Formats: sequence, C-alpha cells, structure tokens
Amino acid sequence: MGTLSIVATPIGNLEDITLRALRTLKECDVIYAEDTRVIAKLLARYEIKKPLQRLDAATESAKVNEVIERLEAGEKVVFVSDAGTPGISDPGARLVANIREALPEAKIEAIPGASALAAAISIAGLSTDEFLFFGFLPHKKGRQTSLKYIASSLVPVVLYESPHRIEKLLEELSAAGIEKVGVARELTKMHEEFLLGEPRAIAKDLTARKAVRGEFVVIVYK
Repeated sequence: MGTLSIVATPIGNLEDITLRALRTLKECDVIYAEDTRVIAKLLARYEIKKPLQRLDAATESAKVNEVIERLEAGEKVVFVSDAGTPGISDPGARLVANIREALPEAKIEAIPGASALAAAISIAGLSTDEFLFFGFLPHKKGRQTSLKYIASSLVPVVLYESPHRIEKLLEELSAAGIEKVGVARELTKMHEEFLLGEPRAIAKDLTARKAVRGEFVVIVYK
C-alpha cells in the first residue's frame, strides 16, 4: 500500500520549506497540486522534477479514484495546495476524507510547515489559549450572521480575506462594532506588515497607500 503525503508549502518566501518536505517531494512518484504552475516554481527552485497532476476544489472529488489506484499500486503520492497547509481554507480535506473512507489501510501523513494562520497569530501578541478560525466568510448567504457572531464572540477570531474584498470586510467589522483588529499582509514576503487598529481606519490607510495587495489575515481582538 502506498502513502499519501499532505505537504505544506511556503506562503510567500520560497525558503520557508522544510527539509522533510523537500525530501518527500524528491522521493514521491507523483505530485497532485491545486495549481501545477504554482508548485512548478517551487520545484524548479530546488531542482526537483516529478510528474504533476492538477487537483483543485473543482476536481477534488473526481480525482479520488485515480489517487486510490496509485495508492493501491504502492505509489508515494503528494498533495500540495498553492500555499501553506492543505485543508485549511484550501483543497485537501475532501481528498483525505474520501481516501480514509475508501482505503482505510492507506497511510496518510502530514508534512507540516508554513501556515498563514499560525504565522499571523505568532506576531499578534495575543493570548491564544482559545480562538475561533472562520477562514473566508461566505460572500452572501450567512455573511451577516457570521459577522454578528464574530462581534459577540468572547475570544479572538481569525479570518482570511482576498485583496478584492478586504476593504469591504474591514468596513463591515467596523459597522458591527468591532474596535480593534490586526491585519497581516504579505506574510513572509518583502513587504510584510502587521497593522493594528480600528478596522475602518486600517481600510482607509490601505487604500491611501495603494497597499490592497496580496492575501490578508484579519484577527479580531477581544
């Protein structure tokens, strides 16, 4: 029976890859990736050449049987998302769940590494014995309910947001009565920064500096 390795990859800086992850990538038979173009850059950096197959949110369920066949043939299969740890607001969870159900004897291993969630919390200065992680809020249905829940939460809440929606999210958090957030931007990259303050004020600052770029981690302080 083969092995399915869920490999965490850098969230920005390509040096943020573990030795174990590199070894796993070098020794595997095939790499399934959310976007083969993204993983190809990392592989080129470390001179690794392996067969690549696309497996994103749209094809996650459809590719399960293919992965099962490879595992039954004894292959070492790797799955990576575009950045960070698969399965955390990224594809991977359904793949793992389906493999566990259909092939319980298969070995599924975690190759840990970079995570935007952990990186942002580590520089937030919060007591994180307890917090809530919401990932990306729903765009429409359920969004207002989620915002109300976040505003009433007694513990810190961590959110992900895209550059296209960060200003809207910060305005909504402010309107919900939230007075203090931390916004991590461009984590591990050249222009990394952590902004702390009132949500609407941060939104205005980002807009004024034309800094609405990259993925964002938003922490609602309590």
